[in-house]
Amino acid sequence: MTKGTGKREQNKQQTRLAILQAAMHLFAARGYERTSITDLATAAGIGKGTIYSYFSKKSEIFLAFCEEQLEVIRATVTATETGSLGLLDRLLAIYGEEFRFIHRYPEFGRLLMRETIFPIDRDPAQSRRLDERYITILVPLLRQAQARGELRRDLELTLVLGHLYGMYTMVVSAWFTRRLLTEEDVRLALEALFEQALQGLAPPGSTHRP
Repeated sequence: MTKGTGKREQNKQQTRLAILQAAMHLFAARGYERTSITDLATAAGIGKGTIYSYFSKKSEIFLAFCEEQLEVIRATVTATETGSLGLLDRLLAIYGEEFRFIHRYPEFGRLLMRETIFPIDRDPAQSRRLDERYITILVPLLRQAQARGELRRDLELTLVLGHLYGMYTMVVSAWFTRRLLTEEDVRLALEALFEQALQGLAPPGSTHRP
């Protein structure tokens, strides 16, 4: 790669980051629906046409955040594969990392969760692709737990994922409504719910800690 090519690529990455940072701020402050491409261009300090050279429509900007969160999950799954961590600890690491983003950017995090669960302006096919990627990343983790005797082998693992994500959503909702006040409160609530659920999903007579 030549010096000029490297500089152009760096500038492209900086422009893309500026668009995403502007979107994070405006989506949280004004709401997704009330933020226009013109608003985003002004906040990012670039022309409207420049945004369209990166994202063909507003929903693709939001999709980029969802894709980045999936990469965070993938990285956490990979980081917890080594060593002797059980399923419970690995799940706490994964969902704890997700919550740290929401804790850092609460208003945008609220919007991100709402749009992930109840998308308004996204192609249903895009939503399915995100769901499929989420499943593809996390199902192998559950299969590994089955192989270690932590989960029954007759379980439908996509339903297990849905159950776990539902509990995570409930805990985050409790944080947003101030029933849980700190990041440690959230961790303890997740640990209690996940541990109880995994005990019910373990093989009969299992001595493995989840």
